[in-house]
Amino acid sequence: MTQFDYDLFVIGGGSGGVRAGRVAASLGKRVAVAEESRFGGTCVIRGCVPKKLMVYASQYSKLIEDAPGYGWTVGQTAFDWATLIANKDKEIARLEGIYRKGLETNGAEMIDSRATVTGPNTVRIEASAKEVSAETILIAVGGRPNHMAELAGHEHCIVSDDIFDLPELPGSIVIHGAGYIALEFACILSQLGSKVSVVLRGDEILRGFDTDVRRHVRAEMEKKGVRFITGALLAKVELDGAARKVVLNTGEVLEADQVLLATGRKPNTEALGLEAAGVELEWGGKVVVDEYSRSSVPSICAVGDVTDRVQLTPVAIHEAMCLIETLYKDNPTMPDHELVATAVFTQPEVGTVGMSEEAAAEMHRDLDVYMSAFRPMKYILPGRDEKMLMKIIVEAATNKVVGVHLVGPDSGEMAQLLGISLKMGATKEDFDRTMAVHPTAAEELVTLYSPSYRVRNGERIG
Repeated sequence: MTQFDYDLFVIGGGSGGVRAGRVAASLGKRVAVAEESRFGGTCVIRGCVPKKLMVYASQYSKLIEDAPGYGWTVGQTAFDWATLIANKDKEIARLEGIYRKGLETNGAEMIDSRATVTGPNTVRIEASAKEVSAETILIAVGGRPNHMAELAGHEHCIVSDDIFDLPELPGSIVIHGAGYIALEFACILSQLGSKVSVVLRGDEILRGFDTDVRRHVRAEMEKKGVRFITGALLAKVELDGAARKVVLNTGEVLEADQVLLATGRKPNTEALGLEAAGVELEWGGKVVVDEYSRSSVPSICAVGDVTDRVQLTPVAIHEAMCLIETLYKDNPTMPDHELVATAVFTQPEVGTVGMSEEAAAEMHRDLDVYMSAFRPMKYILPGRDEKMLMKIIVEAATNKVVGVHLVGPDSGEMAQLLGISLKMGATKEDFDRTMAVHPTAAEELVTLYSPSYRVRNGERIG
């Protein structure tokens, strides 16, 4: 039998890689995890976690505005960007320590270095120029923001990674892109006081989401002062003193303190050595894997955003756990990517699980759609003009709920529980016979008894 230095060598210390490494090590496997930046990866260091902390920070502006409606007299207030960033950094350092401790406690070796693949079973540790062998190599390097190198003046712009370390809150910012990352930062910065303009190529935000959700979120963001410029692209960005001059392909010129490029992410496979090792990559550099997360080279596997699957932190962790079951527990397990609940932390917040109306109409002949837009109770006394949207999509033939979409306070929390219901195959009757919790916004989900309209052969009627 061939002797390897490691049973499992993980390249990438993010959520998927660390979970695989930690669990494999707890089973007595010889494991190394190499990370060229910081353990915790995109989610913990420069993604979900610091972003959510910034979301919380930005929400206080609305709470302060609404306080007088509830009898509170609020004195002079001020926001300090430097304090937020320092406190955020402290929390991220704490979480990174937890990731490291989990690996150390279970006996995994941590390697603070870039590592590249040199063969089906060999890896080069760049910091020491040492080559080691492993029975299985796991690629869990995630993705990186698109810096749009083709854009004239891209060097004068920032990407999402940079937001978390800006020395000061920009007075104004142009954001290129209208996916969830772009819009989350648009809301954060707008609520903290920045003047925000969002430039998008298409005519609507949040491509791939339900159309009613897309329109509702945009309308509510516009109420808060975010400007959307549709059907446009950035042609070039120039420095104008300390500011940036943004020229659009329409001829319009914008001026801003910062320009954020948020037009998607790319897998971190560049110069990783995968193609030379025989690993098949598809467009953009994504690793092609089978249903068990194995690449075209059986000894090399991949999980998380580096593959062309659902790009969410919990999905990467789930894929890692399934891989461990397959490799080391004699229990071949395929990741389940169906009905993945997700949230978008715009303001208002989005929670969604299942199919959009558009996708459902393509798959099912007839649909019954239940929808309600209303002002949440918490906004009534302050007089805040912000509505919540709830939408339930039901396959008419079986009465099975195939999609639920929420926009408003705590929508992400509700989506998590709705994910369980839909995973269990809930029908509209199950929703109808569930007692409402009153007074809550969520009770609307179980009190929508009559369809708002029907979809028959792809057309809305009634």
